[in-house]
Amino acid sequence: MTDSLSRRDAIKVLGVAGTGILAHSAAAAQLVAPGFTSDAAVPTDILPLTSTSEVFIPPRGRSYDTFSFDFPEPSVEFDGFRFGFIVFTGENAYALDPLRMTASTTGDTMTLTCTGFTWAGGQQQATGSLTARFRKNGLTIEWETSVEMAWPIKTVTAIIRGVPRGRVGFGGPGGGASTDDEILVGYPFSGGDLFGGNTAGGMGTPLAVVTAADQSCIAISSLDTMVCTKRFFFQPGESGYRVEAIAEAPAWNQQKRWQVPGWRIMRTANADAAVQAHYEYLDRTYRLKKWDERTDVPDWMRKVALVTTMHGQHYTGYIFNDYAKQLEILRWMATQIPAERVLIFLSAWDGRYYWDYPNYRVNDRMGGEASFRKLIDESHKLGFRMMPMYGTNSANRRQPSFNQFQDAVVTKVDGDVVDLNWVDWDNDRHQEGWAAYMNLAVDSWRNWLVGRIDDMVTKYGVDAYFLDIVGGHINSRNGDMHDGTRKLVMELRARHPNVPCVGEMAYDALVEFIPMFHVGLGRMGEYSHSFQHLSSPAAGRGSSGVHESGFGRFNPDTLSLSPNAIPTLQVVDDTFTKYRDVMAAIIAKAKERAGI
Repeated sequence: MTDSLSRRDAIKVLGVAGTGILAHSAAAAQLVAPGFTSDAAVPTDILPLTSTSEVFIPPRGRSYDTFSFDFPEPSVEFDGFRFGFIVFTGENAYALDPLRMTASTTGDTMTLTCTGFTWAGGQQQATGSLTARFRKNGLTIEWETSVEMAWPIKTVTAIIRGVPRGRVGFGGPGGGASTDDEILVGYPFSGGDLFGGNTAGGMGTPLAVVTAADQSCIAISSLDTMVCTKRFFFQPGESGYRVEAIAEAPAWNQQKRWQVPGWRIMRTANADAAVQAHYEYLDRTYRLKKWDERTDVPDWMRKVALVTTMHGQHYTGYIFNDYAKQLEILRWMATQIPAERVLIFLSAWDGRYYWDYPNYRVNDRMGGEASFRKLIDESHKLGFRMMPMYGTNSANRRQPSFNQFQDAVVTKVDGDVVDLNWVDWDNDRHQEGWAAYMNLAVDSWRNWLVGRIDDMVTKYGVDAYFLDIVGGHINSRNGDMHDGTRKLVMELRARHPNVPCVGEMAYDALVEFIPMFHVGLGRMGEYSHSFQHLSSPAAGRGSSGVHESGFGRFNPDTLSLSPNAIPTLQVVDDTFTKYRDVMAAIIAKAKERAGI
């Protein structure tokens, strides 16, 4: 310990609050900080830290919900870092009982054992156990933790101190300067709380990298072998961070005994080394293949030079492009670029965007069966590849079909039902509440979606299918969402081997079986390719088409094309009639990039 601790500070970890004499009070005096003496002293490697130790109190920048008192965090030191743990069940948070903690170090290993917990900030005791085993290998420390409680375990947090201040990045190196803001980021889909009041940012793979001024790094990463929620919380102090590495237990198992996935902290000379080590682990764990090695990418997809988003029908029923107008546009496009090099993304082809989810049937107002069949058949004759859109995890409770799969509604780890209620579709300045968030792990929902996609492929011969919000993983009580997504893709692949899946946004394990996305992938672009999001501004006024974001800002100088994605042409209501010259310019740029 570098800080001098008063005797009062030393016993806070035991929960002596104010003048209350608690169950631990007799034993409390036995816990001593370095520099104190006692006839029955607890070993000095149990450090009497609390949640307020070495961090700014009150916070100096952006902050998140925290305890308003000194929550016990007894810790142990290993290779320059100090480690503690908090265990959460569905009804409370538990600290390690320092009087029931032992730690022993042998060479490059350390074992921490705790045979009891405290709650109420140390004022009460609880049964249970925690064992953590740490291994040092050069500049790397890995640890595994096993926990047993009387209640099902919800979450286990590892507290890490000794991480110096620096630029913090997730999934890779961070940019900008270090600030006094607290940072909370979750994996995947922001750890299941993307749109909650305690909003966290998101990351596609559970890796945090802190870069110092000399470019050296400390990286913390999960060594899990399955997809489940992880979060990082960085709480700054004068010279370092108090870091929470948080792992949620699989919500569908409700285990009272849990082997927590491993964690790794490593010192590296630069961020590239940290990222490389993490991706080497991902390659082994999720059987990832680089783009050129993939066997699930048909030849036509490897040659895609341009993706064109055909915006169909908005939530309100406003039609941007009906089936006949889409065909007219494609006939013109075929005069500008070899059609076999173009993938057509049919966004909101099936009726009112999101409202008609999950019927996925040809829409009469868009032109009906005959017009849609003509669109697909004639586009195929020209050479285009056609891809309709489906909602992976969205269903309108007011659709008659909903009662067939209502058991698939997601319930989070705490048991609360998840609504897809973060969009104000009708602009009454109130988020809509009629859509449920669905889980493909549940047979009823997965079978329904497989059936609708299979019907479209079989009846019309579409070339690919798009899964909206496919990266929206939530740790749900009714099943493993990642496993359910994988089952859907594999079942459709078995039925239609040459019809690939394309997804909206990715996390690391998804790229194993989805070869293309339409959100930027960063390092994951080595495994899957991407095009630009359907909400990207269209030429002219920057309309986002069927998307809820309204209008953006189209850049006529760059044509709003991303340098890291397949060139993407957004076609809304006025694109073909008013901005055909811009369409031609985007097509020319796509041809230039592809060497056509």
